[in-house]
Amino acid sequence: MEVPITIPADGHYAITNASVPVSVLGDASSGDLAKVDITIADSKIVSIGAPGSATLPQQIDLRGDIVLPAFVDLHTHLDKGHIWARKENPDGTWLGALMAVLGDREANWAASDVERRMDFSLRCAYAHGTAAIRTHLDMAPPQHDITWDVFEAMRERWAGRIELQGAGLMGPDTILDAEKLRAVATRTKASGGILGGSTAVHPENPMIMRKLVEMAGELGLNIDLHTDESPDPKANALECLADAVIESGFTGSVVAGHCCSLAVQDSETAKRVIDKVARAGIAIVSLPMCNMYLQDRDNKDGVRTPRWRGVTLVNELKAAGVKVAIASDNTRDPFYAYGDLDGFEVFREGARILHFDHPQTEAFAWSRVVSADPAAIAGFGYTGELAVGAPADLVLFKGRTWTELMSRPQADRIVIRAGQAIDTTLPDYRELDDLMGQS
Repeated sequence: MEVPITIPADGHYAITNASVPVSVLGDASSGDLAKVDITIADSKIVSIGAPGSATLPQQIDLRGDIVLPAFVDLHTHLDKGHIWARKENPDGTWLGALMAVLGDREANWAASDVERRMDFSLRCAYAHGTAAIRTHLDMAPPQHDITWDVFEAMRERWAGRIELQGAGLMGPDTILDAEKLRAVATRTKASGGILGGSTAVHPENPMIMRKLVEMAGELGLNIDLHTDESPDPKANALECLADAVIESGFTGSVVAGHCCSLAVQDSETAKRVIDKVARAGIAIVSLPMCNMYLQDRDNKDGVRTPRWRGVTLVNELKAAGVKVAIASDNTRDPFYAYGDLDGFEVFREGARILHFDHPQTEAFAWSRVVSADPAAIAGFGYTGELAVGAPADLVLFKGRTWTELMSRPQADRIVIRAGQAIDTTLPDYRELDDLMGQS
């Protein structure tokens, strides 16, 4: 019978015979696994050595099970989370989601409503093992004032547990309106936020991107946009963003999310756009679960199965030297009816959807796309690295190999923060019943 793992309460112990990606030992080119002993003291990792090297008397033998660093979720929507019970997507389409959220926001998004749903979402993420989150926040005035106030309070409340960044999300009309753009950008700067927006097929995309990049440059803001979340190969927001960054010489951080249209453009166009993205230094974040849910869902002609996966060219982008991450996106709202801000679920489903799982010996190098890579892209204080001197923020799994790890949801994982095991009990959905009009 297997003996349950107990993490010593004094925080001084060694995790022995743990399997970690070889990159932890300095070989960034390999995604294979190596067995190590990890010594933890005073909330930090104080040594990583060969099996048998640990000297602390309290030792936890993992017998080859895998240890990964706590997760970093680069693209979420905490202000939208968990509204599905009161506002479903009527047809599963992107437009259906947009209109449903618009109606719910105008009717219900008072500060108290947003705050409770945000806190619920963060408790889910924390229990699953996430240490840092960037959230996009709807900025259609007057929502920008309400939501930034709530976000600031949540960032302070969760400090030390989940590091939070906020990106102000605007539509094309707001960006093209000089007064509204400045109002949102100024409020975003006051909250230490990131300038965000969303556009896909739009005749003014070159102007939209120039105005947004100019405003970010003027106020010293970084940029994180939703681009080309569309099945239309004519969508050109990503290319226009790259052009604007290159032509302006913008030196801040730039992230583009979704980029779905890249996958339905012809090879010549896709290569041109990817080359520009690499030159501009734009990082790409793919949202595999949400994009699979929304894209190519068109039932106008009757019963129809989607013809494509809805995700961007992650493998080609990475091969071209572009920084890449994957993330949760929406959670139980009209844009995605499911999800729970679980970084491992994102990684596990990402392997199936994005096909970064072969060759298997390199697959673990991709584990960084939900930890160290997004942490570096976002500039979080938490680095997402399993390294000597780093916080002992770890997730212990049952599984010794790639296929053992990825074949189960790992609901019995152990989450360690600052060297201590945390309570991984998830909050009860019933807590939100009164907000959803349920008895």
